Amino acid sequence: MNIENSRNYYGQVLQGSADLRTDACSVADAPGPELRAALARIHPDVTARYYGCGFIAPADIMGARILDLGCGAGQDVYALAQFVGVDGHVTGVDATPEQLAVARRTQDWHANAFGFANVDFVDGDIERLDALGLAPGSFDIIVSNCVINLVADKAAVFRAAHRLLKPGGELYFSDVYADRRVPEALKSDPVLHGECLSGALYWNDFLTHAKAAGFDDPRLVTDRPLGIGDEAVKAMVDGIGFYSATFRLFKLEGLEPECEDYGQAVVYRGTVPGHPNRFTLDKHHVIETGKVFPVCGNSWKMLHDTRFARHFEFIGDFSRHYGIFAGCGTNLPFDTVAAGAVAASGCC
Repeated sequence: MNIENSRNYYGQVLQGSADLRTDACSVADAPGPELRAALARIHPDVTARYYGCGFIAPADIMGARILDLGCGAGQDVYALAQFVGVDGHVTGVDATPEQLAVARRTQDWHANAFGFANVDFVDGDIERLDALGLAPGSFDIIVSNCVINLVADKAAVFRAAHRLLKPGGELYFSDVYADRRVPEALKSDPVLHGECLSGALYWNDFLTHAKAAGFDDPRLVTDRPLGIGDEAVKAMVDGIGFYSATFRLFKLEGLEPECEDYGQAVVYRGTVPGHPNRFTLDKHHVIETGKVFPVCGNSWKMLHDTRFARHFEFIGDFSRHYGIFAGCGTNLPFDTVAAGAVAASGCC
């Protein structure tokens, strides 16, 4: 039901983002200045058919090869194309013909606007990425924006993403999560599915799938509770808490199941483009320029063994262990109140 309903809902039922009945497939926060400028250079036919729930523009991607899973009409592809530049490339994959038609129809327009052409679009189901002829280990970064919830076999998506990434690469994506498993009876409803609710992963099942695929220690970057304005939809999912969240998952060897303390620290040099004063690894690691910042062994590797290494000084090694890094826990990772409130628990 999932792929057929997705094609129908996003190809026929929805003619634009204004037709959505909840804010699950929409973004509440304003983009930063660099992303805002990039979005302003995208064709209005593309931006009118945008159904993402986050800003999937990770830092420091100049020259990167990026794969966008469920690219739709191509807004994220064309935004990322500007950030990777002429030496980078962005490939978008989608299974909805009407969406891809918009993305492809505007390719020449965007190439003229940017001064270079560095994108392509592939017609395909992200549950079956292995059938698309994409080479293993060929992408620096994989992104996805409010799409994995729409597919039935989510574990297959994480497994394929891990195969397609280079060592040290990352899956950086936004999606919808639930605070419990959504009842089977709701999963066949076409509106709940199309509005990104009935396919939402229970957050702890997501962690299980991610780790089984090889993405140890997933990191939450941003999150917010979802509002459901449509009363009929709200009644159907009463009692379930939904969240929009962005995670980053690194393909790294040697990450441990828990955050272990080896007495390590990093100093951010302030050199990531667009981030002179602080660098955000995740929700619990906002690292100020020039300040010694203690980190666990996993966080050390996420900076030392990835594209971010040149932007940091590294203190310590793995020669002495001090136990679990203080403050790490396994509770619900999302804020349960509106943005701006203090999170209930911390992490390393």
